[in-house]
Amino acid sequence: MSGAKNTTTAGHDGNLDLGADSSRNLGPDRDAPVSAPAKAPGRPVVLQVLPALVTGGAERGAIDVAAALRNAGGTPLVASAGGPMARELERWRVPHITLPLDSKNPLVMWRNVNRLSRIIREHGVDIVHARSRAPAWSALAAARRTGVPFMTTFHAPYNFKGESKRFYNSVMARGDRVIAISEFIRDHILASYQIDPDTIRVIHRGIDTNSFSPDKVSPERVIQLARAWRLPDGHQVIMLPGRLTRWKGQTVLIDALAKLGRQDVCCLMVGSDQGRTGYSQELEAQAKRLGLGSVVRLVDHCDDMAAAYMLADVVVSASSDPEAFGRVIVEAQAMGRPVIVTNHGAVRETVVAGETAWVVPPNDPDALADALGDALSLDAGQREILGERAMAYVNSRFTRDRMCRDTLAVYGELLAERQASRGEPGPAGGE
Repeated sequence: MSGAKNTTTAGHDGNLDLGADSSRNLGPDRDAPVSAPAKAPGRPVVLQVLPALVTGGAERGAIDVAAALRNAGGTPLVASAGGPMARELERWRVPHITLPLDSKNPLVMWRNVNRLSRIIREHGVDIVHARSRAPAWSALAAARRTGVPFMTTFHAPYNFKGESKRFYNSVMARGDRVIAISEFIRDHILASYQIDPDTIRVIHRGIDTNSFSPDKVSPERVIQLARAWRLPDGHQVIMLPGRLTRWKGQTVLIDALAKLGRQDVCCLMVGSDQGRTGYSQELEAQAKRLGLGSVVRLVDHCDDMAAAYMLADVVVSASSDPEAFGRVIVEAQAMGRPVIVTNHGAVRETVVAGETAWVVPPNDPDALADALGDALSLDAGQREILGERAMAYVNSRFTRDRMCRDTLAVYGELLAERQASRGEPGPAGGE
């Protein structure tokens, strides 16, 4: 397996030469004037736009990068329709501008062009960074109108049926730089859109290894979860984390458990059904029909996944569709857990087959059952060796710090190009 062959490098080692700066919270009025903070020379202002701040990889990435930019002395701004994760921006003192960027109404999207153009001018924005399609169209038009660089992060292999949908999705490939969150996504972009490959930078998503580390999880947290989930003593735990939706492969795992033929295991499906009660009921009925009613448990969303992984003897990703990245498997490996993944999408980049993971064909209960049997039969010494390999692999490739550093390096590339086009000198101390 190879690493990311297009990982970002900036022309001056990503050194933005950023000093300290301050920022303030902005009011919630969608059309209220926004006062621009004073901007010091050499300290870039980066505006990230996304639909909302509810939950997900795009939201997590936006917050992490905004915090990193602020720590580096730049001025981050985030615009979205808001949501519970906006509180995290407050903690980092990152201004959040509330706009209806979650709307796909063409009239609202056009009005957002004017709103974003005003924000760009009033704040002296140097780079606009879009993370989703609808707000990206508004952001692209605003960036071109104001003459600032525009970039995107391509978070998923957006499906399309017909040329109109392909055109709508294509905005994510129209950046002066396009970040692909995996080699799988890079290949999808190149196969689907007319784009210069040199504009793409592969930057894998990163996890907080300060939180996802076995030595950072107290026994009390693990015991509390075990009690809440009423785990039976002496049973090995198989865990499939992820929202309850069919393509995540919960039905395949239940079929594999039936073929495994063991009652001395507990299978935890950790994730919300997000209102899909019909699918939850289907899973429960399938488990009962196969004699696994006491084995399979749907335990809903968990706010302490680091402790949850510590309960698992093996973590499974049984997705029938390719994953754009597969954060769950990276988190589980960071916790030293044995993992089983399906052989497609970006998960092939996040594991080393035969060394940190078992890799099985998608939608194959027989192969999954065999892998489960192998994983559950590991002795303590084998588990320790596998866990050490997995933790080392994640810590060398998929950390939040690396993701943020590489993203700031892309900002550095765009700033250097803009300065060169204007005949301006580079950042002090830069090359």
